Amino acid sequence: MSRASAARRLASAAALGGGGVSVLGAGLYGVLTLEAKWARKAIGPILTTPPPDPTGWYGRGRPGPAIKIAVLGDSSAAGYGVERVEETPGALLASGVAAHADRRVHLRDVAVVGARTGDLDEQIDRILPSQPDVAVLLIGANDVTHVTPPAVSVRHLAEAVRRLRESGVEVVVGTCPDLGTIKPIAPPLKQVARAWSRRLAAGQTIAVLEEGGRTVSLGSILGPEFAATPALLFGPDQFHPSAEGYRRLASVLLPSTLAALGVVDERELSLETVRGEGVLPITDAAIRAVNHPGTELGGTEIGGARLGVRGRWVELRHRRRRDDTASEAPDDVETDSGDGAADAGAPVPVG
Repeated sequence: MSRASAARRLASAAALGGGGVSVLGAGLYGVLTLEAKWARKAIGPILTTPPPDPTGWYGRGRPGPAIKIAVLGDSSAAGYGVERVEETPGALLASGVAAHADRRVHLRDVAVVGARTGDLDEQIDRILPSQPDVAVLLIGANDVTHVTPPAVSVRHLAEAVRRLRESGVEVVVGTCPDLGTIKPIAPPLKQVARAWSRRLAAGQTIAVLEEGGRTVSLGSILGPEFAATPALLFGPDQFHPSAEGYRRLASVLLPSTLAALGVVDERELSLETVRGEGVLPITDAAIRAVNHPGTELGGTEIGGARLGVRGRWVELRHRRRRDDTASEAPDDVETDSGDGAADAGAPVPVG
């Protein structure tokens, strides 16, 4: 089955409530279940101390009205493994938005270590009362390690994005990373995890775009630099990013977050073919994004029409990374006993 066919099948199965196990086959599903247990042992026990909570105000001295950002998802959104609040993805994003938009920013981070896509509904309950302008979601890796059928994960994500968009919240989703790049995962699990996570990422992309959000492909943990410098960009468990790894992650998500807020560099107003940008049918765009980390996808129109004969039209962009933004700690930290707390029942805090 081609990758494009797999993505279509994932999206269709999600819409129809199918299980999606057949995407990889029942035999490989069993292999993944068994070998995932071995990978959990190699990665080691979950940290008992939750990541620092970056919830609070950023952009001290900048004008209002404040931009409100919510961060949802799993340990990659919470900043699992870092010790300083300034090193968390939430603080990096909020600091970056404040600097580039020249506005005060209020961040609400409700990401939970060990969370899966089915847990997003509870997180959305917690952020909607604050009426955020944009929600940034990082989710999916734990669905792979816990062998959640991809169509089930995609369906949960579609429902989450639909709920946020119906509430007037812009949505940016960092799609499932390629777990085949993780050192503690050995063959044959490595190949299975790569296929599973890439197909999930393609399905996530289609679902998010159909519901009016935009996606950023995280691919092979943000590309070849992670493979080239694992000691710098991976944490001690060789599974989660290090502080520098989270900085690279935020640098990829920040430009798309700014675009969702309408804060766009004039140099990025038009599509550039030299950067490989353009407009494609939704499935073709999703497959290309999976293979090119850092690609942003968002719905668009051609001749006033959102749909072509091959589905929704999608704009494919490669925005410039924002690596030069200094991160700050929030002016005040709002605590909540559930924020960032480790989920003791999740044996692999992957994402």
